[in-house]
Amino acid sequence: MDEISLYGYQEEVVQPALEGKNIIIWLPTGGGKTRAAVYVAKRHLESRAGAKVAVLVNKVHLVDQHFNKEFQPFLGKMYKVVHISGDCDQKDFFGKVVRDSDVVVCTAQILENALRNMEEEKHVELTDFTLLIIDECHHTHKDSVYNKIMQRYMERKLQREPGLPQVLGLTASPGTGGARTFEGAKEHVLQICANLDASAIMSSKENIQELQKKVPKPMKKYDIVKMRQEDPFGDHLKWMMGEIHDFMMVKDVSREFGSQEYEEDVVLLEKRGATEGNRMLTQCALHLRKYNDALLINDTVRMVDALQLLDDFYSTQMEKRTGLDVTDYFLFGLFQENKAELRTLAAMTKFENPKLGQLQDTLLEQFGAKEDSRGILFTKTRISTHCLYDWVSTNRQLQEASIKASILTGAGNQASHMTQNDQKQTIQKFREGALNLLISTSVAEEGLDIPECNLVVRYGLLTNEIAMQQASGRARAGDSVYSVVAQAGGREVRRERTNEYLEELTGRAVAEVQGMAARDFRRQVEELQRQAVISRRLAEQLAESKRSRYPASSVRLHCRTCDTPVACGNDIQLIDNTHYVNVNPDFEIYYKAGGKVQLERKFEDWEPGCLISCADCGREWGMEMIYKKVTLPSLAIKNFVLDTPEGRQPGKKWKDVKFRVEEFEYVQYCMNKFPDLL
Repeated sequence: MDEISLYGYQEEVVQPALEGKNIIIWLPTGGGKTRAAVYVAKRHLESRAGAKVAVLVNKVHLVDQHFNKEFQPFLGKMYKVVHISGDCDQKDFFGKVVRDSDVVVCTAQILENALRNMEEEKHVELTDFTLLIIDECHHTHKDSVYNKIMQRYMERKLQREPGLPQVLGLTASPGTGGARTFEGAKEHVLQICANLDASAIMSSKENIQELQKKVPKPMKKYDIVKMRQEDPFGDHLKWMMGEIHDFMMVKDVSREFGSQEYEEDVVLLEKRGATEGNRMLTQCALHLRKYNDALLINDTVRMVDALQLLDDFYSTQMEKRTGLDVTDYFLFGLFQENKAELRTLAAMTKFENPKLGQLQDTLLEQFGAKEDSRGILFTKTRISTHCLYDWVSTNRQLQEASIKASILTGAGNQASHMTQNDQKQTIQKFREGALNLLISTSVAEEGLDIPECNLVVRYGLLTNEIAMQQASGRARAGDSVYSVVAQAGGREVRRERTNEYLEELTGRAVAEVQGMAARDFRRQVEELQRQAVISRRLAEQLAESKRSRYPASSVRLHCRTCDTPVACGNDIQLIDNTHYVNVNPDFEIYYKAGGKVQLERKFEDWEPGCLISCADCGREWGMEMIYKKVTLPSLAIKNFVLDTPEGRQPGKKWKDVKFRVEEFEYVQYCMNKFPDLL
């Protein structure tokens, strides 16, 4: 077995865990929290007969990362270490795998599913483990999967059940939970402790200088840009939005075009249109939101990027639509009539976004000075990562500085998402030096095993103090720089300053909690735990009563865009507690099938079919799922309006509907649809 060598500050923070206590380890990004957890796991396995460790992560890519980089190298020679995620066949035999292993590295969702599943091969109990290691444990709150697992733990603890595992949480920042006051921040820290049943939050005090030397803070600078003096392209977009408002005859949306607040207004306008069955409002709101997105892109990157966004949107809309009405003719006509003017304005480089000029200077300052520079450019959306990549790739000065960029975004099934394999390959190339600049969404802030960078740029971001701390922690090479590129007097600067205050507030709150008398700490934590259990039980009772508010047969589902009634509530059934499918064979006349859905992972009983969309207006509704050779339309409720005995309601989440959805009965369905089979 490879020996595990800890720094003094790591030895300091793990001591209570070595004594079997539940604790949270609070160390900055790059401080070696995972290595400390491996050491605790090793000592735990050595000292306890029948010990079994679960390492829980909140993202799929962290399963392989923790297994390959930490737990397998240091524990694999003496103990059986396995790793399981959603794309792994072993999840179907999770209970057996746990019984045959010493250390299991898995996503928290895999464990939660196994705790719920009563099949012998899949089921586990919390008492099957003797140590739970919870990575990024600040996510243990509200309805997170971490908290669902710990809620089961707390139910058993309060019933004084024996054999519960020791808990070790790891975090780079507990945050303030949205609190803006010292008391609120302290309450949040205590709540995290209560949720994890922690007896202490451990951070380095005696060895703080060693920690600071190991994880130096980058030099932070604000690269401030003066406000755009003239923006004729943006002004023309705003004029077009005004024309749409005049067409709607809606005057009660007054907040500034191109702002997040205006987007909130438009979302409410779309909901109002959907609720009222007012197709004009719904369609206009959809188009206004896209114009607002274009203004945000115009404020973040180039005018041509904003125009391309709108051009792609209208091309896609035209392809989807089968029948046009007066509203469609107006909206499509408005864009076509103004497209040439927008193209002319977008080509006027003298009106280009000044933030890009500052971003160029920031990148050249670092990459021009060091041949081996590595950097991460954080931006808000997937769209802006692609726009910035195009800009970097076509910028002559940046290319002459040997900047080799790539996009890094979250994994998923949509066309704009990366696959898990794409993520791994991109990070590997970054590690090897084939790439030296990652243009990333927030996915690179937390967890990913990314090499030390000497430049981190936050570009057009409004995030919380945890995201700021984690992004800053990526810049830990020697003489590293953390830059905030933002407009003078803009919201980004104000938010960053607020985050600095919240970061300091977090530190004070943690210090206060650490300094509490043991008796007072225990009393407050236990009170919060009792409150959480009572609150959860009341919420479950309320949810159960809500699910039976009215019969499913009394509910009609309407397409959210064109308001066509397409299904009844009792047409919907539930598969594997996840997929809401329409079992009415007549439903197929209401939708058309599109492209085949490609998923990176495979499933035990089903595979994806085609995307499905409204046959009348083209709105995407969900996808076909082929379940045990039977094709069923699986519907996303957000694409529908529910006409109920209590009035019309835009769909939000299936779990919140006020009627009971029955479990899918495979045999009964097949007998009804294929009577000649039996």
